[in-house]
Amino acid sequence: MWTAARDEGEVTDGRVGRMNTPRIVVAGPAAWNTMVLLDRLPEPRPHAVFARGSVRTLGGTSAGKVLHLADLGVVATLVADVGTDPEGDLILAALRHALGAEVLARRVAGPSEQHLNLMTDAGERLSIYLALPGTSPEPDPAAVSRVATAEHVVLDLGAVGRNLLPAAVASGATLWTDLHDYDGVAEFHQPFADACSYVFLNDDGTDDHRELMTSLLERGASTVVCTLGARGAVARTAEGWFECPAERAEVLDTNGAGDAFFAGFFGAHLSGAGTAECLRAGARQATRALGSRHLSPLLDEDG
Repeated sequence: MWTAARDEGEVTDGRVGRMNTPRIVVAGPAAWNTMVLLDRLPEPRPHAVFARGSVRTLGGTSAGKVLHLADLGVVATLVADVGTDPEGDLILAALRHALGAEVLARRVAGPSEQHLNLMTDAGERLSIYLALPGTSPEPDPAAVSRVATAEHVVLDLGAVGRNLLPAAVASGATLWTDLHDYDGVAEFHQPFADACSYVFLNDDGTDDHRELMTSLLERGASTVVCTLGARGAVARTAEGWFECPAERAEVLDTNGAGDAFFAGFFGAHLSGAGTAECLRAGARQATRALGSRHLSPLLDEDG
């Protein structure tokens, strides 16, 4: 596989071994994040708090999915916009841990996506967006080319995924998306929800996840999956409801667990597993993220 980091109008080919263009494309955010562990999230009043620890590390939901797919031996292409700042270089360096993956990163002038994430041991998170990369209204032609020949396209929330939606629909590929804390009405999420056959979300944005999942199925999705944190996950298809408990795990950090779950489900689906087994595979892979301070244990210093 090969890694291509693209400045506008230029392709740098870091080819290693024989090229074999992947048929899976994951389009969306790759970020450089500062993770801060707190005893509890701050109250909305002026005061000082002391962190229990912090780490600067790779972030972004699409980067997380590609790392966990690589962990499972599933080769994919990551399509992302990355800034020309030092954080952009750190993002690309970290993505080299996704062995076998192709990283098609368009370098855009300015900052890379960066978050400050305040976390607790209970899995609570407050994500503060510090910077976003500049985006073009037109998709990257190299990304459009990859999408045109893909069998599966994962469109994550963000400008990159949104700009590739028309090409992804036209490609005839099976489309997947992760709506995160979708509440059923957010306008930005609607095109993703309407275009994709496999729709993932969590229950943070809704008081009735089953009603929301049913409505997504009625809008055209074939499979809707909702992660419930420590309570496991549930899926809805035309065949009915499927439930899966969370796997027991020592939790170091919940960051990336949803992306790991997605990758586990996706990988099992590719192998021909049914919905129930896909849920169990997702739960197993989620423990890989829970046991690391990073998106994936592939980023741990000790490997």
